[in-house]
Amino acid sequence: MIWFKKYTPDEIKTFVTHDSIVDHVDIEFKEIGDDFVTARMPVDRRTHQIHGILHGGATCVLAETIGSFASLMCIDPARYYAVGSVINCNHLRPAKDGFVTATCRPVHLGKSKHVWDILIHADNGKLVAKSELTCAVTPRT
Repeated sequence: MIWFKKYTPDEIKTFVTHDSIVDHVDIEFKEIGDDFVTARMPVDRRTHQIHGILHGGATCVLAETIGSFASLMCIDPARYYAVGSVINCNHLRPAKDGFVTATCRPVHLGKSKHVWDILIHADNGKLVAKSELTCAVTPRT
């Protein structure tokens, strides 16, 4: 297991300390495995772009959220915090409705940098986007 401790999806909700975009677009954590985490987001008026399909920025919000939470799950939250520092997202096909589900797995877990591979699928199982997120791990002062 790569996590600092064993977490449940309900426990990681405590990482949210302020009103945030996570609540506004209704991102929901679904599963935590030994080396992966999944979360989903609705594809609806809140996450559509002007043509009625999933907005690329909303896709990036899902990717950065799941990757940042994954980094937080790997570190001692009393001593460190983690924030996204670089995101890359390839948008591969549109999604119009339902949900998109992101699966996040580590590429690199260093002392000061984490890199995550994030695959985002539509309800039909088709790959909608592939993202890579780098998080900076910083000591709390």
